Formats: sequence, structure tokens, C-alpha cells
Amino acid sequence: MEWDKLNEYMQIAIDKAIFYLPRIIAAGVILWIGFKIAKKIVQVVNAALKRTGFSETLRPFLSSTVGILLKGAVLFVIASVLGADLTGLVAILAAAGFAVGMALQGSLGNFASGILILTLKPYKVGDWIQVEEKFGSVEQIGIFSTDVLTPGNKILIIPNSKITDSVVTNYSEKGMIRLELEVTMPYSESFPRVNKIIAESLQGVPKILKEPLPEIGIHNFDSHNVQLIVRPYVLPDDYWEVTFAANRAIKKAFSENDIKVAYSEGIEIGQIGE
Repeated sequence: MEWDKLNEYMQIAIDKAIFYLPRIIAAGVILWIGFKIAKKIVQVVNAALKRTGFSETLRPFLSSTVGILLKGAVLFVIASVLGADLTGLVAILAAAGFAVGMALQGSLGNFASGILILTLKPYKVGDWIQVEEKFGSVEQIGIFSTDVLTPGNKILIIPNSKITDSVVTNYSEKGMIRLELEVTMPYSESFPRVNKIIAESLQGVPKILKEPLPEIGIHNFDSHNVQLIVRPYVLPDDYWEVTFAANRAIKKAFSENDIKVAYSEGIEIGQIGE
């Protein structure tokens, strides 16, 4: 009786082996060939992305994503060859993907924005940009955020979704920045005279560009003085250095030419110059 049971079990094992062995061999061949093909495709994709000028940050990520998707497809084919029921697995993966997507909604938005920034390249590392009053030099462009170094030597980590949802000013795109310096003069003073004094003082600031010429004009009138705007052009890296130097030069020129910059507080009637 025991020999009959043993023979029955052996026959079942032989039948199973005969049934599954070709599938196992086929699965092994598919795994070996599939992974080889996936590796070759990843190399081709990486080379194509490099030729088209994709970002150094984005290219490895896209290549690895393509590799993972291809290898995942190979494993699904192998599971199908071995006779596994993939319906339940697909449903579980879909539910898990939905749950992860809901949990990481903000991060996925930053990720999508990072892909757009790295693809469209509205700015690059080293550019001077301004995002919602935040000004600085781009230190690093990541998938989820952009690091900006401020003139005060602070690192701002700005989420990429905030950048794509805002107006970004790229000061380095044209190779120069126009400073916006605010200066005041009394109503009794002659604007042509002040204009000449400011223009001459700016000529002594070394890093102000000669072309285009600085712009000097009347911006507004308030109760105590005339508000002027002085707009010299500088290289992006010289932004703060020239800002301080230009303000010092204008202050010195006003002092040497006895130009007052404000009236006293309260109501006072003064003369109006040219």
C-alpha cells in the first residue's frame, strides 16, 4: 500500500516536472535575453538624451526609470509564462499606486515641475534669478527643489512647483542686470544739475557697464522730496558690490555739492527748482 502511494506521488512529481520544466527553462531564457535587451535599450536612451542636451540631473533618472519599467515588463512576462494569475497582482499594484499618489500629491507636483524645469531650462546653474521677492544665484537644480544662494550667503530651498506657478525673473539671460537705486532730492533743487552730478559719480564706480548708459529719471513726487530712480547696468555677479559702491558714490557726490535729500517732518513750503 505504501509503495502504491509512493509511486503515485512520484508520478505526480514527474508529471509536474514535465509540465513546468519547459516553462522554467523558457522563463530563464526570457529573463536572460530580456534583461540584456533592457540594458541595451537603456544605453541607447541615455545616449539619445545626451545628444539632445538633456540635463545631467534628469538624464540618469530617466534612464533608470526606463530600465526599471523594462525589467518590470520582463518579470510580468515570466510570471505569465509560468502560469501565474496576474489579475489580483495588477489590482493590488493599482490600489497601492493610487494610495501612494494621494499620499505624495505635493511631492509629485514638485517632481512634475522639476521635470519641466530640467527639460525646458528656464534657468541653469549659476544664473541669477528672482522668485517671489527671493533673489539669488542658482546653486543646484534637483528633481523636487531648486537651491538658490542669496547675496547674504544663505541657501534657499525652493520647491519646484512654487517656481513653475510663479513669475521667474532670470537676470542672467541677457548677461547683465539693471540695478534699481532709489534717490531723493528736494523740490528746490535743479533736476538737470542733480542728474549731471549722479551721472558723473557713477562714472567712478569701476564695475558699472559703459553700455548701455545708466538711466536717471524722476520716479515720483511725495510730500517732502522728489523721488529719483537710478538704473546702471552691471554683470549679475557684481549686483550687490555695485549697489553698495554706487550708493556710496552718490552719497559722497551729494555731500560735496551740498544737495539735501529730504525736508524736515511737518508742513513746509519750499521752492521748486528746474
